[in-house]
Amino acid sequence: MTAGNRIVLSSDHAAIQLRQAIATHIEAHGWVVVDIGPTTPESTHYPKHGEATARLVASGDCRFGIILCGTGQGIMMAANKVKGIRCGVCVDTFSARMIRRHNDANMLSIGVRVVGEGLALDIVDAFLTTQFEGGRHATRVEMIRALEG
Repeated sequence: MTAGNRIVLSSDHAAIQLRQAIATHIEAHGWVVVDIGPTTPESTHYPKHGEATARLVASGDCRFGIILCGTGQGIMMAANKVKGIRCGVCVDTFSARMIRRHNDANMLSIGVRVVGEGLALDIVDAFLTTQFEGGRHATRVEMIRALEG
């Protein structure tokens, strides 16, 4: 199995149900889901879930990562600390398309307390079906990579 069809998902305790709905949805579209998130509602810390997901993407084991927490912000911040990760929080499909098209984002973050399930699935679809444009955007992505040291 190659990273090309693998997506890793994780979340904190607040987003278990939405994470599972996303997993079912993308599996129906032919993706292989690697779900490393919690399965019980006990409180957990989003930074460890963001980092673990990001490491699987950065290593090349998974092509993309999708992470969730209450707002999507905290878990995204943790993921972006891992070298090679470009993760954005999206609350609409336009942003999801643009982080792929212009930023070659390899991770998507969603806030379960910000968007409902229907919109979340549309955001995921927009993210997964949009290709990176390259060109002038590739220069900018390389500038982002250079910041990682």
